[in-house]
Amino acid sequence: MALRIRLARYGAKKRPFYRIVVANSESPRDGRFLEIVGTYDPRQEPAAISIKEERLALWESRGAKPTDTVASLLKQWRSRSVS
Repeated sequence: MALRIRLARYGAKKRPFYRIVVANSESPRDGRFLEIVGTYDPRQEPAAISIKEERLALWESRGAKPTDTVASLLKQWRSRSVS
């Protein structure tokens, strides 16, 4: 079972809100997932990203790979938390 850290879309039409979830790579985008590890709200200025650091590290140690989009969000989040 290949694990992915990816976005699951929530919110109303034209008002997106995303959860960052750990899911099986074969499950659908908004389908079944194992755990919520964070949220992403692109409508705020600047975009709000919140991550549960210890849970993310746990899943990465278990072999979960982030998608390209989540990898870029994590990069932004890490640069904000360092500053």
